[in-house]
Amino acid sequence: MQPEPTQEHRWLGQLVGDWTYESEGIGSEGAPMKGAGREHVRAVGEHWVLNEMSETVDGQDVLNLQMIGFDRRKGRFVGTFVSSMGTELWVYDGELDASGRKLTLSAEGPGMDGTGTALYHDIIEIVDANTRELRSEVETPEGEWVEFMTMRSVRAG
Repeated sequence: MQPEPTQEHRWLGQLVGDWTYESEGIGSEGAPMKGAGREHVRAVGEHWVLNEMSETVDGQDVLNLQMIGFDRRKGRFVGTFVSSMGTELWVYDGELDASGRKLTLSAEGPGMDGTGTALYHDIIEIVDANTRELRSEVETPEGEWVEFMTMRSVRAG
């Protein structure tokens, strides 16, 4: 028997649909980078969403896949992220803030300086029914969080 979806699963349902986005960030060597692309977010049953993000970066087609769900046993959001530009499987652990508008997904990955590992946040904020924002940040060795990418998504059509 399939468990009934919780309010956290319904929160993820807000992401379902087709979106266009524009992004800004810090590229290799610290150079500013801008991008634009499309997202197709679909439900995987009633408990998961799969976000397929595609764009062209420096003439190269890039595909990113993000799977997010809510694990009832853990009482936490969980998920994964992979990119055609990388070799890492990012494993998410996350929670909603008190307002219910921001989902912070935490993961550990390679340090941005090419050495060791670092902690990262992907923060998804629901602005309204047709707009959401994603901010990515990394924790410095001094314990400060530094934003390195922002993305604004608008529902297509």
